[in-house]
Parts: sequence; structure tokens; C-alpha cells
Amino acid sequence: MTIYAAGAVCWRFDSGKLRILVIHRGQRNDVSLPKGKVEAGETLPETAVREVLEETGLTVDLGVPLGVTSYTMPNNRDKVVYYWAAEVSPEAHASSTFTPGVEVAGCEWMSLRKAKKALTYERDVEVLERFQLLIDQGVSRTFAIIALRHAKTIPGSDFDGPDSLRPLTHRGRTEANVIVPALRAFGPGVVVSSTARRCIETVTPFSESTEIRVRKTNLISQDAFEEGTSDVRHIVAKRVRKLTSAIVCAHGPVLPEIVREVGLAAGGTRQASLTRAGDLPVAGFSVLHLSVDKPGSGIIAIETHVPQLA
Repeated sequence: MTIYAAGAVCWRFDSGKLRILVIHRGQRNDVSLPKGKVEAGETLPETAVREVLEETGLTVDLGVPLGVTSYTMPNNRDKVVYYWAAEVSPEAHASSTFTPGVEVAGCEWMSLRKAKKALTYERDVEVLERFQLLIDQGVSRTFAIIALRHAKTIPGSDFDGPDSLRPLTHRGRTEANVIVPALRAFGPGVVVSSTARRCIETVTPFSESTEIRVRKTNLISQDAFEEGTSDVRHIVAKRVRKLTSAIVCAHGPVLPEIVREVGLAAGGTRQASLTRAGDLPVAGFSVLHLSVDKPGSGIIAIETHVPQLA
């Protein structure tokens, strides 16, 4: 059976100099990037954030995905590890709760060059080299627009009332709760939702968990979209201009337009990838990573996640 794990390249600027965090594992006598195995019911982004906290004491939000490494462990089981970039804010660095333990003997901030030399495994070096490409392009600092489709809803044929008032099913309410940790992993500070009940009910668990209020707008509702009175461009452009991570919750027919407008606002990107990002199952979401320092450099990366139900 394949073992899945997730981790992050934790980075920050100290007096204008880039620093990378590596961990020293005493039992294994190696130097590596923070990572760990996925626990039952977890998504990969959730695992990455939890493992960074457990191994380094740092609370981080995930940035750009840095790809996957795979290898065979001494017990002949295959292991696949997913990585993200994770900028460590000055506040997070100052409030780190790290203490040396049995698993992690120490943490050390190094220059990128020294980190690549210090790492025990070539596969970790390859992850750092992917991160270095972001640094070289000047797009390491990112924010995310998270395009979220509402969770499973009672079919229109089974509901006696306006379409905009259709509620979530029991499964839909479960999906809305299950996706909260994965959404939180990317640190969104704003939630924008269609005024439709099914969208509001989808983001309510996240809102209650984070105490971030839901900003409701008819401009991305399905009714307005079908009537030709929606204004997706206005909503998306405002969010992109703010340069802060946000969730935009809407409907299946509207989401491709939302994703397309994010691409246009960011300076254009490949149409094929945008089409896939907008074609979401219920409670699925695409994370569109954009540059803070070079807002017109296009979408830096796209990743899509779906709820993991037992």
C-alpha cells in the first residue's frame, strides 16, 4: 500500500535575505524538509499545515504547490509526498512554539544555497529547486482566489419553491463541514458568496470556524447569470486588486466564468487549464495562486480539491 504524505518549504526574508527552514531529525540522523503522513480523513493541504506546526511550531498558510516526490522506503512500501511553499510571517516566526523532541532535534534557517547543500536527500533538493524558480521569477509571494462550488443540494424537482432557496441535503451539509480544514490551509481572509441559500449554507461552517463573515452578492448568483444581470468581472477584479486570499462560492454554470475572469485579471493564462479549474463537482474547489509582487504575471499555479468523505 502506498503511503501518502505532505509538507512544505517554509521560507521568509530576514533583513532582506531569503531563509529556508530545514529540520534535523535525531533518530534518523538526517536533514530534511518538514513533512508527515496523511492521517485518516485528512486532505493533503490539511496534512501539510498540521505537520509543519507539529514539527516546527510554526503556523503557516499554504502558497504555491511545489509538486510531488516519490520513493521506496526500507520496508519496500512506496511513499508519495506533496509539497507547498509556505511563507512564514514575522508574527508566526516570533510566536513559534518549537521545542526539541524525539522526532525533531532542531530547526535551522539557512540560505537557499546552504539549505540545498545541507539536505540529506536529493529529492528534497529538487523540491527546493522548484521553489527557487519562483524566487528567480519574483513570484514567490502569492495570494489565492479559491473558486468553490456549493455542496450537494436538494434537486429542483423535489423542492417546492424558488430555485434560490433550495437547501443542502444531509450529504451536502457534511461536505460543507468536511472541506473547512482544506480551505483554512490556504488562509483565506474573505468569503464572497452567491445569495442562493445553497451557497450560503456551504460557506457557513467555514465562516463560523474562522469568524470571517460571509459577503453575499447577487452578482454571481445563478439566477442573475441566467438572466444576464450578473457581473462576475466586477466581483473578481475587486478581489484580485486586494492581493489577499479569498473564497468565492458560486454555482456550476457560473464558476467557469469566475475562473476565466481571474485569469484575465491576472494577465492571462492557458485556456485549457482554466477550463479544468472551472469544471468542479459539488463542494469541490480550485485554488488559483496569483503573485503579490507581480500582479500581471498570470496565474502562477492552479490546484483542485474535492471533499474526502468516508
